[in-house]
Amino acid sequence: MEWDFTPQEVVKGQIGYSLADFRQGLAEEVRQNVAGDAEVFTRSFHLLYDLCYALATSKDLEAHLTAYAYDPPTVQFLRELAPVMSANVDMLGAILQRQIMDRIEAGMALENAIGDVADWHRQAVAEQAPLAH
Repeated sequence: MEWDFTPQEVVKGQIGYSLADFRQGLAEEVRQNVAGDAEVFTRSFHLLYDLCYALATSKDLEAHLTAYAYDPPTVQFLRELAPVMSANVDMLGAILQRQIMDRIEAGMALENAIGDVADWHRQAVAEQAPLAH
């Protein structure tokens, strides 16, 4: 994806770019680049979003790929796309960092803020309406 602003502007709170905005943009990017039916779109979107989230939260690529060891084509797909997704990883990381900063600025301790944002993220993703193809 491309933006008219930087991840640093998101972290600093100069730009209001939400998790829902990011997920919608990623869905559009997947829609434009992945051929197939709704099931292929949905699976591709979730694989790529999970990859971005894992890398944005400092998980090692190889550690993330171990969850897909039973499916070598998926491992290859994710390994090939990881470098291409670096801007998306940076932007998702910025969104999460801004959420952590908001909590710290409200008086929450860093460790609590990180845990709270992880819970917020899990809930936000679970509550988001299914993406249409």
